[in-house]
Amino acid sequence: MKIAIVILNWNGKALLAQFLPSVIQFSSKANIYVADNASTDDSIDFLRNAYPEVKIIQNKENGGYAKGYNDALKDISEEILILLNSDIEVSKDWLNPILDIFHKESKTAAVQPKILDFKNKSYFEYAGAAGGFIDKYGFPYCRGRIFETIEEDKGQYNDEVDIFWASGACLAIKNAVFKEVGGFDEDFFAHQEEIDLCWRIKNLGYSIKYTGKSCVYHVGGATLDKMNPKKTFYNFRNSLFMLVKNLPKEKMRKIVLQRMVLDGIAGLKFLFQGDLRHFLAVLKAHSDFYVNFSKMTKKRIEKSSKFTYFDVKSIVFEYFALKKTTYKKLI
Repeated sequence: MKIAIVILNWNGKALLAQFLPSVIQFSSKANIYVADNASTDDSIDFLRNAYPEVKIIQNKENGGYAKGYNDALKDISEEILILLNSDIEVSKDWLNPILDIFHKESKTAAVQPKILDFKNKSYFEYAGAAGGFIDKYGFPYCRGRIFETIEEDKGQYNDEVDIFWASGACLAIKNAVFKEVGGFDEDFFAHQEEIDLCWRIKNLGYSIKYTGKSCVYHVGGATLDKMNPKKTFYNFRNSLFMLVKNLPKEKMRKIVLQRMVLDGIAGLKFLFQGDLRHFLAVLKAHSDFYVNFSKMTKKRIEKSSKFTYFDVKSIVFEYFALKKTTYKKLI
């Protein structure tokens, strides 16, 4: 299989200088691309001078994660695409277990490796950990990370299992399937677009896998810190977008209304904690959702009615009320 590793960059010269060397060293089987989202720093000149072997794709604008990758991947022909964040250090032989799954399992469309914290390498990293799931209301969680509880890596997730979503921080996906589902939804801009993509992949009958035999180390928050209200806005709004697009028709309106009530409670919690910026971000997310509701309903895939998409009814209840703070406690 021909492999393309595609790193999306926006004003990230320092990250490229730090993390690109490990990608080049341990990825001899792949062609390496940097897709630049109209950076205003000297990232392009740096790449041309320091790493002439890296192929450069120059997007005309900063369309965020979703449009940035859609634009960059249009003319890439390799069979396997590995979308890799610019703040990830890869490890020796990290590609082999991923490629083994694609070779063995024809219905597997996407694979995620184990993602550990670059700053504390014995712990999982927030964005993806050991593979992702969602609850009935669209709240995402991972094996190894539920809300703010991060597990230490003790080998408990060294397996290979089916998951619901693979992290966009390090997402290996078949090029043909990426194009079959229409790529990322550009209305998301950034955050949770990979969950929406994976849900659409599942609706077409493909599987998504996690392998603990491959490991990468992610800084996380290098582009947008998790405490930034912009991230709160995108996460709350995009969760609602995702539910409208993918839930079975007979369940969609009820679950979306229930989710909006839960969002309101979260917003009030921000307000009582004195965090006005995040409270306003939730309000803005709902306002933008109302404006785009009709647009999202037109994107619905009715095949979703055939797919059981969650194992946990409410991760909020399980975590905050029942104190189930790890994945193994949930199951």
